[in-house]
Amino acid sequence: MRPKLMPLLTCLFAIVAGQVADADDPFVDSVAPVLARRCLSCHNDQKTGGGLSMVDPQRLIDGGYVEVSEAESSHLVELISPSDGRAEMPKDSDPLTAEEITAIRAWIDAGAILPPDYQIQPLKIADRQWWSLEPIVAGAEGTLRTIVDERIDANLARQGLNPLPPADPVTLIRRVTYDLSGLPPTPQQVDAFVAQSRIDSTKAWRDLVDRLLAAPEFGEKWGQHWLDIARYAETHGYDKDQPRNNAWPYRDYVIKSFNSDKPFGQFAREQIAGDVLADDPSEGIVATGFLSAGPWDLIAHVEVGEGKLDGRIAKHLDRDEMAAAVFNVFQSTTIQCAQCHNHKFDPIESEDYYRVHAVFAGVDRANRVYAGLSSDQQRQKQALEHQRDAITRERDEAKKAFEQKVAKQAAAIDPQLDALTQRANQFPPPPQHGFHSQIAARADVVKWVEVDLGTPKPIDRIELVACYDDFNNIGAGFGFPVRFKVDVTAEATLTDQNAVTLFDHTADDFANPEASPVNIEVGNQAVRIVRVTATKLAERRNDFILALGELRVLQNGDGTNVAVGAEVNASDQIPPNARWSAGFLVDETYHRQSLDEAEAKQWKQLREQRRAIVAAATTPEYQQQIEQWKERLAAIEQELKTIPAGQFVYAVATDFPKQGKFVPTEGAVRAIHFLHRGDLQAPGARMLPGAPELWPGGPSRFVDDESYDEAEARTALAHYVTGNDNPLIWRSIANRIWQWTFGKPLVGTPNDFGRMGMLPTHPEILDLLAARLRDDPDQSIKSIVRELVATKAYRRASFVDDLQEVTRTNLTIDASNDGLWRFNRRRLTAEEFRDSVLAVSGTLRTGDRGGPSFKDFVIERPQHSPHYEYDLHDPNDPASHRRTIYRFVVRSQPQPMLTTLDCADPSISIARRDESTTALQALAQWNNRLVEAMSKRFSSRLSAETTTDDEAIRLACRLAWGRDANETERGPLTELLTEHGLETLCRVVLNASAMMYLD
Repeated sequence: MRPKLMPLLTCLFAIVAGQVADADDPFVDSVAPVLARRCLSCHNDQKTGGGLSMVDPQRLIDGGYVEVSEAESSHLVELISPSDGRAEMPKDSDPLTAEEITAIRAWIDAGAILPPDYQIQPLKIADRQWWSLEPIVAGAEGTLRTIVDERIDANLARQGLNPLPPADPVTLIRRVTYDLSGLPPTPQQVDAFVAQSRIDSTKAWRDLVDRLLAAPEFGEKWGQHWLDIARYAETHGYDKDQPRNNAWPYRDYVIKSFNSDKPFGQFAREQIAGDVLADDPSEGIVATGFLSAGPWDLIAHVEVGEGKLDGRIAKHLDRDEMAAAVFNVFQSTTIQCAQCHNHKFDPIESEDYYRVHAVFAGVDRANRVYAGLSSDQQRQKQALEHQRDAITRERDEAKKAFEQKVAKQAAAIDPQLDALTQRANQFPPPPQHGFHSQIAARADVVKWVEVDLGTPKPIDRIELVACYDDFNNIGAGFGFPVRFKVDVTAEATLTDQNAVTLFDHTADDFANPEASPVNIEVGNQAVRIVRVTATKLAERRNDFILALGELRVLQNGDGTNVAVGAEVNASDQIPPNARWSAGFLVDETYHRQSLDEAEAKQWKQLREQRRAIVAAATTPEYQQQIEQWKERLAAIEQELKTIPAGQFVYAVATDFPKQGKFVPTEGAVRAIHFLHRGDLQAPGARMLPGAPELWPGGPSRFVDDESYDEAEARTALAHYVTGNDNPLIWRSIANRIWQWTFGKPLVGTPNDFGRMGMLPTHPEILDLLAARLRDDPDQSIKSIVRELVATKAYRRASFVDDLQEVTRTNLTIDASNDGLWRFNRRRLTAEEFRDSVLAVSGTLRTGDRGGPSFKDFVIERPQHSPHYEYDLHDPNDPASHRRTIYRFVVRSQPQPMLTTLDCADPSISIARRDESTTALQALAQWNNRLVEAMSKRFSSRLSAETTTDDEAIRLACRLAWGRDANETERGPLTELLTEHGLETLCRVVLNASAMMYLD
């Protein structure tokens, strides 16, 4: 019987035949490379899948897999040939191609001849002979702008391309102002630049660029470029896309770094290990927000945890995301492609990939104090939090044991009780849950809510109906007070002097009524105000609240609920949303049980029986222990209150309060193992921190001791990435600077300088920029930008009417403008468009910089999986009239208009944004509520600043387009203004191509 061949392959890459044999040998030329590439990873001397090693191909014949001269009868051919949809082998990989199968069959039919003593051996990974890994060539000495122009002009001449002349001053100031600030120039700035250019164009340009580089708007514009590649957003992503309310300090750090022209090497190091390396520890901690900026699976980390496979997968993906971010962004290297196999195209081994994982084995993403606490206070705070967590774990374990004991004693009644409880709650809870107070840290906080009927009314009965919310599996009775009283008065204000207490259960705990209403007899009293005061709040999950579903006030006689629509006041409440609002307390919408009277009575009796079992099981010792835990926890909380809260940033951390099953490492590193084919259930050798040896002298290992310090590992990675001998980082940032200046990179794949990426269009210029930045003592990005915008290449026109024939000729030679014979016309980015709409309407709050982000949405269901409703936001809200970089960025539900305008996806590193042109974009801009609102404000501004229609049209165009309307445009605009009014004119001007495109 033929042997059953086990998996013939999963690793697709990194092995080829290793010997040189006679030329034109069919096996060596056509078969051995296929077996090496597709089979050898699972069938070698170390791993003999199915008992077969193909290192010696003679074993295929000796083992019965190949029948000499009979391909049709060979088991190998049977295994690799499609049957019933697909081939049996390779088992976990793509099938062999028809050409590969044909080559194997032909070799067998020709006699299966093998070269003497031939062996198939794995070859080393891809070699380092690649342009991006070569040492940087500094190039000629001289002024950067001059050398750049010389290189470009020489290249144009070689290709027979004629460059376009310089753009006019009006076009140039609009271009450079947007490129360096992201905002339009004002008419006054345009006039001043044009006038100065007539006198001394060189000085005028230099002064303009210096002003723009020194302005705070530069950091806001160029900071957005960086945030695109840094995966920055302010929600976690995944299923429960919860907010990250402390992400914004990292954004402000980026803006500040660009404005202060921080040396780029320092900027990079701080984002990997700033908490260890930075001169300013607070700023360094904030900088590590780069590592934590990407998506994070809250469910897998908090609810599942590392004890289960899904939780370990989440940790693995978390480290993968950090590793990819560092190497994609700083080195333009796709290290993530080496997770399951050696990198197919670049010199990165799988072992390298897991060494980088080990660098991040001790950190997690969490809120971290960066300011407002001294070192001693931080240590004290952490010690207290650890004590609190230990006591909480001890208490929870004891409670679990107690609950198991009670469940055993109540086994006879629990099935019936559960069935009745399920029936009682079978009606779905209404979407309007009721009233919800603010959250308290302790149960003994007094909170109240009252209903004002407006005038005294004769009342017979008051009903309190509990809420239903499945938060923390609570269900019916959610938030119902444990101890409370009900007071009434006929006066307009309830005071201690006029309050009549109808119900008082403040001395002992009140049994949670769940779905049953609590009836309080009034006895035909005249009542205006009904107040429920809670003196002991309901526990939610490690915090406490007061919540009520409905407060019904039933009138004497006909039983009418006179509280419907009445005014509701409270000591405090959470912000109103779709589920919780004070008005929902009196809307006659509440959770109703579905039991008949007999069932309700039985249900109550069973609950009382179970409470009796609980009471009997609660020994004095257990009760004493519970009280001791409460006292100890209360004492810790009280001591924590004496320590300042501090300022938090969402960054990488080793120490933070435990959240569910998300537990800090406290500095201990997780053991990282090599994973065969990236499978967490197939761990191999322990891996220690290191990185790929991509250039001569680049270290592959950072530490040798398994008990290494994670901070030491990140520090080593930071120095590895930013070393002067690392050619990748300096070429990478040089390419990005060029891209952010000219609109198009020299290397078309800014995150991938490997063999799957594109080649540089101007390698000499790329190396020139890289060397200048690397060797500059200040490593100044602004200095490079200042030189680039001074080049003839940057200041060329994008189109000249009188040179259409030249343009057509150039397009036939270089349609993509790689040679830079003209300026690349581009559309405004989504942020530039929104900011410009606010700016020209006179609404943009340019001085409102930094700090917590504005929200251009309303959050619904914030406690569970939030819904970010943009259509509910008021576009006239002044808080949202800030620059778009200060917007609260959501991953799962991005801002509709900005997304339509090709805003970056914050879940991944976006090196180059799409620049599409669709009808949907025009519709989105025209119908957008913000554009509509700002059109009104724009028209109000024009009305205030002009006196005639001609003046209004001229100012509108100068504000929005940076220039006057030309003869072709002026007539239609005048007609539009006459027929449809100034507001419509403004809306058209804001949506015109002259507004949207930068020449």
